[in-house]
Amino acid sequence: MPVSSKDSDISAIKGIGEKSAALFHKVGVFSLYDLIRYYPSSYIRYPGLIPAAELGPDMRAAVKMQVLSEAKVMRFNGRVRLTFDAGDETGKARIVFFNAPYLKKSIKPGMEKVFYGPVRANGSSYEMLQPKMYDEKEYAGMTKGLKPVYPLTKGLTLAAVTKAVGRAFEALPKIYDHISDKDRERLGLGELRESLYQMHFPEDEERYKEARKRIVFDEFYFFLSSVKRMKDEEGVAGNDFPMVEVSEARRLIESLPYRLTASQMSAYEDVIADLGSGHSMNRLVEGDVGSGKTVVAVLAMLTAVKNGHQAALMAPTEVLAQQHMRKISAMLEQYDVNCVLLTGALSEKQKREARQSIADGSADIVIGTHALITELVEYRDLALVVTDEQHRFGVRQRKSLTDKAGDRSPHILVMSATPIPRTLAIILYGDLDISVMKDKPAQRLPVKNAVVDTDYRKKAYNFIRKEVKAGHQAYVICPLIEPGEDDFGENTLEYAQKLREIWGSEVRVGVLHGRMKNAEKNNVMNLFASGDTDVLVSTTVVEVGVDVPNATVMMIENADHYGLSQLHQLRGRIGRGAAQSYCIFVDTSKGREMSERLGILRKTNDGFEIASEDLKLRGPGDIFGLRQSGELGFRVADIYTDADILAMASEYANEHAYDTEEGSADSVVL
Repeated sequence: MPVSSKDSDISAIKGIGEKSAALFHKVGVFSLYDLIRYYPSSYIRYPGLIPAAELGPDMRAAVKMQVLSEAKVMRFNGRVRLTFDAGDETGKARIVFFNAPYLKKSIKPGMEKVFYGPVRANGSSYEMLQPKMYDEKEYAGMTKGLKPVYPLTKGLTLAAVTKAVGRAFEALPKIYDHISDKDRERLGLGELRESLYQMHFPEDEERYKEARKRIVFDEFYFFLSSVKRMKDEEGVAGNDFPMVEVSEARRLIESLPYRLTASQMSAYEDVIADLGSGHSMNRLVEGDVGSGKTVVAVLAMLTAVKNGHQAALMAPTEVLAQQHMRKISAMLEQYDVNCVLLTGALSEKQKREARQSIADGSADIVIGTHALITELVEYRDLALVVTDEQHRFGVRQRKSLTDKAGDRSPHILVMSATPIPRTLAIILYGDLDISVMKDKPAQRLPVKNAVVDTDYRKKAYNFIRKEVKAGHQAYVICPLIEPGEDDFGENTLEYAQKLREIWGSEVRVGVLHGRMKNAEKNNVMNLFASGDTDVLVSTTVVEVGVDVPNATVMMIENADHYGLSQLHQLRGRIGRGAAQSYCIFVDTSKGREMSERLGILRKTNDGFEIASEDLKLRGPGDIFGLRQSGELGFRVADIYTDADILAMASEYANEHAYDTEEGSADSVVL
């Protein structure tokens, strides 16, 4: 059965019933096609056994030990903690399990097991947290090859995902490969099915790297082919909406409480030149975090409205759309511009009213999320389309919005805060002209940065508390949502609870992560934006978040788990107000190389310089830690570390047009 038949439901796999299927649905896996592309977030090479005397803090170890005490169950703050002591002839450790009281019956003094898991210091002794327990012979088998670790949700275990993926490959003996044998050999790429299999079950690190190269190539190729196809279909469109610069735009520039930077003025002049040229504008405004791209978009939309047309701005999240609505409507109030918000969170009555005003033209500027491109929305005279955080939208989503202009081609302005070197940007955005904004508004103080180890945490907590007492707010970023079976890193749920215990009622702590429903995420972010939460413990979901000028501190746990450019994006959430801001990067790697890499963030706040250094220094990612989150939303590919593969895929895309169903741009979130 070819993998491109996406209607092969996951419940067709033996052992997956209705309840199991529902859990897979929660993580976005509905079909066999989805499952074989549900790549591991990291891999584990199970280490050899060490004596208990060699245990140390912040390490992951395997020790054969004997249970020395009865298991005790304690309940604290709604959580269940099971503990017992284990050791060998050289030393001992405290074993800790959370929410597993059922283990009490099976843990007996005298029994021997191999305990594998993360270690942390507790005073002068050590604890192993949530370790896996194996018989010695069973563990010996685990040390062969690399073992996948998948993103999980409550109720979905690592063993269940691993077994399901294995059975999916059994059900798919053949997978269509869109690249010929001859081209694969020329490009140095592996066969598709084997590469997909090795991504899940790599025999060794070398086989993983070979498989990853093929998957990265495909991700780049499908995206670039989609861009090329759209460009070929549309060609260079004439200017269906010729516009001239309007006095209101110049008045807005003069009335701003700050002076536009040279980069902002240059980008605005590029836009005005495009709007009055003989062809439709297709422009990317690429600006570093905090460079003021939104002002350029507002000036463009005001120009469109005062030339008698409509403009639309599509944001990736409802919270961001709401923020744009508040800011833009306030900026343009004196110019008699009617701004309308359209998001999925509105009531049915509000949506009907918004759609009516869009259709009859009384809505001058429409601000929203994906709701802007639904079938029910009809525009009267859409002349300008703006997409914020371009990399969060698919090629087809961008086209769906431009298609709302009917037979005419609207002007397109896309904004991105991902600082991409120009050579890579030209490849990725081949259909767009590029304006680069490097300057920062003069009134903003540069963020002060520190790279620290775990011993600094207590000082950091005291510093954050002082900032809160001074009336400011803070972010704490963790790589994980909750404790996983084999993940090693701080998680939002336990971290928030720890901070509440440390600070008590004097600091209000909130939690935000990607598994929350949209309404819940919006509520959490709105509470933080309004000042009703002092410290927000979050995953990287805040990378594209609301503007909270009062937030002056960001503490990023396990900073060594991320790429430098993503850390810079996260840091961009602070430093947006008049007060001095501070970013604390906690390095848990205990390695000189990582410390030197993170030191680049301490030296500069220039995203383009950081991106350039990232390109020079980073390898293909540490497959034994959390995967480096790929900029631009690719599942596996990273435009910095995989720049050579990107160039190769670009050349191949120019030579070949794909014609397979699975070659959809929707297969990559872009």
